[in-house]
Amino acid sequence: MTAASGCVIELVEHAPAVSVPLPDAVGRALVASRIADAAPDAYAPGRWVLRAGSKVGAVRLEPPGGPAVTVRITPKVPVARLFFLLGYSLDPRGWRDGEVEIAEHRELLPALAHAVERQVDLALRRGLLQGYMPTEDTSLVVRGRIREAEQVRRRFGTALPVEVAYDDFTDDIPENRLLRAAVERLLRLPGVPADVRRRLLHQRARLIGITPLVRGQALPVWHPTRLNSRYHHALRLARAVLEGSSGEHAAGNLRIDGFLFNMNKLFEDFVTVALREELRAGGHVARLQDTHHLDDDARIRMKPDLVVYGDDDGRLPRAVVDAKYKAEKRDGYPDADLYQMLAYCTALGLPAGHLVYAKGNGPHTAHRVRHTGVRIHQHALDLDQNPRQLLGEIRSVARQLVGGPPVGSARE
Repeated sequence: MTAASGCVIELVEHAPAVSVPLPDAVGRALVASRIADAAPDAYAPGRWVLRAGSKVGAVRLEPPGGPAVTVRITPKVPVARLFFLLGYSLDPRGWRDGEVEIAEHRELLPALAHAVERQVDLALRRGLLQGYMPTEDTSLVVRGRIREAEQVRRRFGTALPVEVAYDDFTDDIPENRLLRAAVERLLRLPGVPADVRRRLLHQRARLIGITPLVRGQALPVWHPTRLNSRYHHALRLARAVLEGSSGEHAAGNLRIDGFLFNMNKLFEDFVTVALREELRAGGHVARLQDTHHLDDDARIRMKPDLVVYGDDDGRLPRAVVDAKYKAEKRDGYPDADLYQMLAYCTALGLPAGHLVYAKGNGPHTAHRVRHTGVRIHQHALDLDQNPRQLLGEIRSVARQLVGGPPVGSARE
């Protein structure tokens, strides 16, 4: 159910459009930022017709001289299931046996803030991780190596001070900078519960000596190793927070601050990662977003979500998959997806292609394309079930990709 209450607007992902009172500046900002579909209500001046798409979360819009407006978009799938999809796609081996802890929270943003704070707390219980960072400095003593070109350019042959470069053992490393940035990002978002906010402030105090990220700066790069293994879960959630931030930007004179998950991308990531893990366990080679070309001149690029290869070199395609979260037609799957999959099969020389949807309007079906012999399969995953059952459906699709019977079929 969707309703507007004061300056808080509640929407539901892919629910019917609703008319709400809204300042024109806020409505135009929603259109420009693509947070939701928005248009002036032709029958009621001062009101806008809003419809949420596949983005879920919460954003606050602050027009100059007016009250802030918070838009909350609730996902159709349970929040616990959404966090399983997120956790599995970020780290399938680490999250395979459980879900991201979200406590009793039933709304997306409080659950996200709680999950990140718990993981940061676990990561920092043994103190801040330290590591070596390349450092360039001007010093009165030689440390590391002398930067000869800089010494000549800046000092004109004088002996002191010395331009040096060395590796400094410090806690101001990319891992800690990402954690601090995620904590500070959550503290600025609307709708974080007071108890979670207090714990986030405690985590920020533990990271107070870490250099904050500059707004607009690229996120620091980290690599999973044995030494930073206790940080892995926290870092993956931190990147999800920082990459999913809706802005913290201004549209005209209006400021937007919030966090949104793109359910299309979340579903695509989960399906392709889960299929890759199942196929890898069976000894098959599967790659995500591999580049291929539709034409002989290699001018028209294609990037299927997942391609399975039939040889160890990974050169002979065996199956192709595209994941689609939402069917656009009321009466079933959109035809454009079929045309796209036919192009993939034609270019890769495959007799069959596979489209994987979130279960909605259409059932599992298959189409044989005239004059080509190509068969296009359309699978439907039911997200409203527990993780074990959902991974069972993924396993069934994976077996069909390599010519095996579906899980639970009569052929088993």
